[in-house]
Amino acid sequence: MKSKLTFLACTLLIAAPGLLSQDGHLQAPKSIAAGNGFSIQTSGSGKATLYIVGPNQVLKREVELGQPVPFASGTLHNAGHYLVILKTDGSVDKRELDVTAASNASELTFLARPSRLPVGLHDGITGAVYVFDAYKNLITVPASVSFELTNPAGAAQTRVVQTHNGAAFTAMDSTQQQGADKFTARLGDVTNTRIVGQVPGDPCGIKMSAKPSGQQIQLVTEPLRDCSGNAVPDGTIVTFTETYDGAETTVDVPLKRGIAQVDMPVHHGALLTAASGVVLGNQIRWEGQ
Repeated sequence: MKSKLTFLACTLLIAAPGLLSQDGHLQAPKSIAAGNGFSIQTSGSGKATLYIVGPNQVLKREVELGQPVPFASGTLHNAGHYLVILKTDGSVDKRELDVTAASNASELTFLARPSRLPVGLHDGITGAVYVFDAYKNLITVPASVSFELTNPAGAAQTRVVQTHNGAAFTAMDSTQQQGADKFTARLGDVTNTRIVGQVPGDPCGIKMSAKPSGQQIQLVTEPLRDCSGNAVPDGTIVTFTETYDGAETTVDVPLKRGIAQVDMPVHHGALLTAASGVVLGNQIRWEGQ
Protein backbone atom coordinates (compact mmCIF):
# COMPACT_ATOMS: atom_id res chain seq x y z
CA MET A 1 0.00 0.00 0.00
CA LYS A 2 2.85 2.37 0.91
CA SER A 3 4.59 1.79 -2.39
CA LYS A 4 1.39 2.59 -4.30
CA LEU A 5 1.00 6.02 -2.49
CA THR A 6 4.64 6.90 -3.21
CA PHE A 7 4.18 6.04 -6.86
CA LEU A 8 0.99 8.21 -7.02
CA ALA A 9 2.73 11.25 -5.48
CA CYS A 10 5.64 10.99 -7.92
CA THR A 11 3.21 10.69 -10.82
CA LEU A 12 1.42 13.93 -9.72
CA LEU A 13 4.70 15.83 -9.43
CA ILE A 14 5.81 14.76 -12.90
CA ALA A 15 2.42 15.41 -14.48
CA ALA A 16 1.81 18.80 -12.78
CA PRO A 17 5.02 20.45 -11.57
CA GLY A 18 3.22 23.81 -11.31
CA LEU A 19 1.30 22.62 -8.27
CA LEU A 20 4.32 23.50 -6.07
CA SER A 21 6.13 25.98 -8.24
CA GLN A 22 3.32 28.54 -8.00
CA ASP A 23 3.65 29.02 -4.22
CA GLY A 24 5.48 32.41 -4.06
CA HIS A 25 6.54 34.77 -1.27
CA LEU A 26 7.92 38.28 -1.29
CA GLN A 27 10.12 40.57 0.76
CA ALA A 28 9.68 44.35 0.46
CA PRO A 29 11.29 47.30 2.28
CA LYS A 30 9.15 48.72 5.06
CA SER A 31 9.70 52.28 3.83
CA ILE A 32 11.44 54.27 1.11
CA ALA A 33 11.82 57.97 0.37
CA ALA A 34 9.70 59.32 -2.49
CA GLY A 35 11.49 58.92 -5.81
CA ASN A 36 14.12 56.47 -4.58
CA GLY A 37 14.77 53.28 -6.49
CA PHE A 38 14.10 49.99 -4.67
CA SER A 39 13.77 46.24 -5.21
CA ILE A 40 11.21 43.58 -4.27
CA GLN A 41 12.59 40.10 -3.49
CA THR A 42 10.54 37.00 -4.39
CA SER A 43 10.94 33.30 -3.62
CA GLY A 44 9.56 30.17 -5.26
CA SER A 45 9.53 29.30 -8.93
CA GLY A 46 7.25 29.96 -11.84
CA LYS A 47 5.27 32.99 -12.95
CA ALA A 48 3.45 35.48 -10.72
CA THR A 49 1.90 38.94 -10.81
CA LEU A 50 3.16 41.72 -8.55
CA TYR A 51 0.92 44.66 -7.63
CA ILE A 52 1.82 47.85 -5.75
CA VAL A 53 -1.25 49.86 -4.75
CA GLY A 54 -1.13 53.27 -3.08
CA PRO A 55 -2.21 56.93 -3.23
CA ASN A 56 -2.98 57.77 -6.87
CA GLN A 57 -0.72 54.96 -8.10
CA VAL A 58 -1.19 51.32 -9.08
CA LEU A 59 1.72 49.32 -10.51
CA LYS A 60 1.47 45.85 -12.07
CA ARG A 61 4.39 43.64 -13.07
CA GLU A 62 4.54 40.10 -14.44
CA VAL A 63 7.49 38.52 -12.61
CA GLU A 64 9.54 35.35 -12.46
CA LEU A 65 9.54 33.94 -8.93
CA GLY A 66 12.93 33.68 -7.28
CA GLN A 67 14.20 36.76 -9.14
CA PRO A 68 14.46 40.28 -7.66
CA VAL A 69 12.08 42.84 -9.14
CA PRO A 70 13.82 46.25 -9.47
CA PHE A 71 11.99 49.60 -9.62
CA ALA A 72 13.81 52.61 -11.02
CA SER A 73 14.13 55.98 -9.31
CA GLY A 74 10.97 58.03 -9.57
CA THR A 75 8.63 55.02 -9.84
CA LEU A 76 6.94 55.70 -6.48
CA HIS A 77 6.74 59.45 -5.88
CA ASN A 78 3.52 60.04 -3.93
CA ALA A 79 4.06 59.88 -0.17
CA GLY A 80 1.68 57.56 1.65
CA HIS A 81 0.87 53.97 2.62
CA TYR A 82 1.15 51.28 -0.08
CA LEU A 83 0.20 47.62 -0.29
CA VAL A 84 2.51 45.18 -2.12
CA ILE A 85 0.75 42.01 -3.37
CA LEU A 86 2.31 38.93 -4.98
CA LYS A 87 -0.33 36.75 -6.65
CA THR A 88 0.19 33.28 -8.08
CA ASP A 89 -2.33 30.66 -9.18
CA GLY A 90 -2.06 29.03 -5.79
CA SER A 91 -1.34 31.82 -3.27
CA VAL A 92 -1.39 35.51 -2.42
CA ASP A 93 1.31 37.17 -0.30
CA LYS A 94 1.04 40.74 0.98
CA ARG A 95 3.37 43.33 2.53
CA GLU A 96 2.99 46.98 3.55
CA LEU A 97 5.24 49.75 2.29
CA ASP A 98 5.40 53.39 3.42
CA VAL A 99 6.66 56.06 1.03
CA THR A 100 7.88 59.13 2.90
CA ALA A 101 8.62 62.60 1.54
CA ALA A 102 12.16 63.10 0.30
CA SER A 103 14.44 64.70 2.89
CA ASN A 104 15.65 67.55 0.66
CA ALA A 105 13.37 70.55 0.27
CA SER A 106 12.75 71.55 -3.34
CA GLU A 107 10.00 74.13 -2.98
CA LEU A 108 8.74 76.62 -0.39
CA THR A 109 5.16 77.81 -0.66
CA PHE A 110 5.31 81.24 0.98
CA LEU A 111 2.26 83.29 1.97
CA ALA A 112 2.83 86.87 3.22
CA ARG A 113 0.05 89.13 4.48
CA PRO A 114 -0.81 91.92 3.98
CA SER A 115 0.77 93.05 0.74
CA ARG A 116 0.51 96.70 1.80
CA LEU A 117 0.41 98.29 5.27
CA PRO A 118 1.49 101.38 7.21
CA VAL A 119 5.00 101.70 8.64
CA GLY A 120 5.80 101.02 12.27
CA LEU A 121 3.21 98.35 13.10
CA HIS A 122 4.26 95.73 15.67
CA ASP A 123 3.84 92.21 14.24
CA GLY A 124 1.97 93.81 11.35
CA ILE A 125 3.36 91.40 8.72
CA THR A 126 2.77 87.65 8.91
CA GLY A 127 4.49 84.93 6.92
CA ALA A 128 3.63 81.25 6.51
CA VAL A 129 5.82 78.66 4.76
CA TYR A 130 5.03 75.10 3.67
CA VAL A 131 7.95 72.83 2.73
CA PHE A 132 7.70 70.39 -0.21
CA ASP A 133 10.01 67.93 -1.92
CA ALA A 134 10.55 67.66 -5.68
CA TYR A 135 7.41 65.53 -6.00
CA LYS A 136 5.13 68.04 -4.18
CA ASN A 137 5.05 65.95 -0.99
CA LEU A 138 4.83 67.92 2.26
CA ILE A 139 8.04 67.34 4.25
CA THR A 140 6.97 66.81 7.86
CA VAL A 141 10.47 66.24 9.31
CA PRO A 142 11.37 69.36 11.37
CA ALA A 143 13.59 71.87 9.59
CA SER A 144 14.77 75.44 10.32
CA VAL A 145 13.30 78.12 8.07
CA SER A 146 14.89 81.58 8.03
CA PHE A 147 12.63 84.61 7.49
CA GLU A 148 14.13 87.98 6.54
CA LEU A 149 12.42 91.33 5.99
CA THR A 150 14.67 93.92 4.28
CA ASN A 151 13.80 97.55 3.59
CA PRO A 152 15.17 99.58 0.64
CA ALA A 153 17.93 101.01 2.86
CA GLY A 154 19.24 97.51 3.60
CA ALA A 155 18.11 97.22 7.23
CA ALA A 156 16.83 93.72 7.97
CA GLN A 157 14.86 91.79 10.54
CA THR A 158 15.44 88.05 10.76
CA ARG A 159 13.66 85.14 12.43
CA VAL A 160 14.53 81.43 12.43
CA VAL A 161 11.52 79.17 12.94
CA GLN A 162 11.35 75.38 13.23
CA THR A 163 8.73 73.74 11.03
CA HIS A 164 5.97 71.69 12.61
CA ASN A 165 4.14 69.19 10.41
CA GLY A 166 5.73 70.82 7.39
CA ALA A 167 4.78 74.44 8.19
CA ALA A 168 6.46 77.44 9.82
CA PHE A 169 4.89 80.76 10.82
CA THR A 170 6.28 84.14 11.91
CA ALA A 171 5.31 87.78 12.43
CA MET A 172 7.43 90.85 11.64
CA ASP A 173 7.19 94.54 12.48
CA SER A 174 6.67 96.81 9.53
CA THR A 175 9.75 99.02 9.23
CA GLN A 176 9.99 102.75 9.85
CA GLN A 177 10.58 103.74 6.22
CA GLN A 178 8.07 103.70 3.43
CA GLY A 179 8.89 101.67 0.34
CA ALA A 180 8.86 98.14 -1.08
CA ASP A 181 10.35 95.70 1.43
CA LYS A 182 11.58 92.22 0.48
CA PHE A 183 10.18 89.42 2.65
CA THR A 184 12.21 86.25 2.06
CA ALA A 185 11.85 82.69 3.36
CA ARG A 186 14.90 80.42 3.07
CA LEU A 187 15.59 76.74 3.73
CA GLY A 188 19.04 75.61 2.61
CA ASP A 189 19.44 76.71 -1.01
CA VAL A 190 15.68 77.11 -1.56
CA THR A 191 14.22 80.62 -1.26
CA ASN A 192 10.96 82.38 -1.95
CA THR A 193 10.46 86.15 -1.83
CA ARG A 194 7.42 88.38 -1.51
CA ILE A 195 7.22 92.18 -1.80
CA VAL A 196 5.46 94.04 1.00
CA GLY A 197 4.60 97.68 0.29
CA GLN A 198 4.93 99.93 3.34
CA VAL A 199 3.20 103.27 3.23
CA PRO A 200 3.33 106.20 5.65
CA GLY A 201 1.17 105.97 8.74
CA ASP A 202 -1.31 108.53 10.01
CA PRO A 203 -0.05 112.08 10.41
CA CYS A 204 1.87 112.52 13.64
CA GLY A 205 0.49 116.02 14.01
CA ILE A 206 -1.09 118.85 12.00
CA LYS A 207 0.18 122.41 12.08
CA MET A 208 -2.11 124.95 10.45
CA SER A 209 -1.83 128.68 9.80
CA ALA A 210 -4.51 131.22 8.90
CA LYS A 211 -4.43 134.53 7.01
CA PRO A 212 -6.88 136.85 5.31
CA SER A 213 -7.67 136.11 1.67
CA GLY A 214 -9.94 138.85 0.32
CA GLN A 215 -13.28 138.40 2.04
CA GLN A 216 -12.30 134.94 3.36
CA ILE A 217 -9.82 133.21 5.64
CA GLN A 218 -7.16 131.04 4.02
CA LEU A 219 -6.16 127.97 6.06
CA VAL A 220 -2.99 126.11 5.09
CA THR A 221 -1.27 123.13 6.74
CA GLU A 222 2.44 122.54 6.87
CA PRO A 223 3.61 119.39 5.01
CA LEU A 224 2.18 116.39 6.84
CA ARG A 225 4.47 113.59 8.02
CA ASP A 226 3.93 110.44 10.04
CA CYS A 227 5.72 109.81 13.33
CA SER A 228 8.65 108.18 11.50
CA GLY A 229 9.20 111.23 9.32
CA ASN A 230 7.67 109.83 6.13
CA ALA A 231 5.62 112.21 4.02
CA VAL A 232 1.89 111.46 4.26
CA PRO A 233 0.68 110.62 0.72
CA ASP A 234 -1.32 113.01 -1.42
CA GLY A 235 -5.02 112.28 -1.33
CA THR A 236 -5.12 111.91 2.47
CA ILE A 237 -8.13 113.86 3.70
CA VAL A 238 -7.77 116.80 6.07
CA THR A 239 -11.00 118.11 7.61
CA PHE A 240 -11.16 121.85 8.31
CA THR A 241 -13.85 123.08 10.72
CA GLU A 242 -15.02 126.60 11.53
CA THR A 243 -17.24 127.03 14.58
CA TYR A 244 -19.04 130.30 15.31
CA ASP A 245 -22.22 131.40 17.15
CA GLY A 246 -23.31 127.77 17.61
CA ALA A 247 -22.98 127.06 13.88
CA GLU A 248 -20.36 124.93 12.18
CA THR A 249 -18.85 124.76 8.69
CA THR A 250 -16.83 121.69 7.68
CA VAL A 251 -14.75 121.15 4.52
CA ASP A 252 -12.81 117.99 3.55
CA VAL A 253 -9.67 118.68 1.53
CA PRO A 254 -7.24 116.08 0.09
CA LEU A 255 -3.53 116.64 0.49
CA LYS A 256 -1.82 117.98 -2.60
CA ARG A 257 1.97 118.11 -2.69
CA GLY A 258 1.93 117.29 0.99
CA ILE A 259 -0.29 120.15 2.18
CA ALA A 260 -4.00 120.96 2.45
CA GLN A 261 -5.42 124.39 1.79
CA VAL A 262 -8.91 125.90 1.95
CA ASP A 263 -10.70 129.28 2.09
CA MET A 264 -13.36 129.65 4.81
CA PRO A 265 -15.91 132.42 5.43
CA VAL A 266 -14.87 135.27 7.74
CA HIS A 267 -16.61 135.21 11.12
CA HIS A 268 -15.25 137.28 13.97
CA GLY A 269 -14.37 135.08 16.94
CA ALA A 270 -14.68 131.83 14.95
CA LEU A 271 -12.74 128.77 16.15
CA LEU A 272 -10.75 127.14 13.33
CA THR A 273 -9.50 123.53 13.58
CA ALA A 274 -7.97 120.85 11.34
CA ALA A 275 -7.99 117.05 11.72
CA SER A 276 -7.08 113.94 9.75
CA GLY A 277 -8.66 110.73 10.98
CA VAL A 278 -8.16 110.71 14.74
CA VAL A 279 -5.25 113.18 14.60
CA LEU A 280 -6.13 116.71 15.66
CA GLY A 281 -4.20 119.82 14.70
CA ASN A 282 -3.80 123.17 16.38
CA GLN A 283 -6.74 125.53 16.97
CA ILE A 284 -6.90 129.14 15.85
CA ARG A 285 -9.31 131.77 17.23
CA TRP A 286 -9.99 134.24 14.42
CA GLU A 287 -10.20 137.77 15.74
CA GLY A 288 -9.68 139.41 12.38
CA GLN A 289 -6.85 141.51 11.07
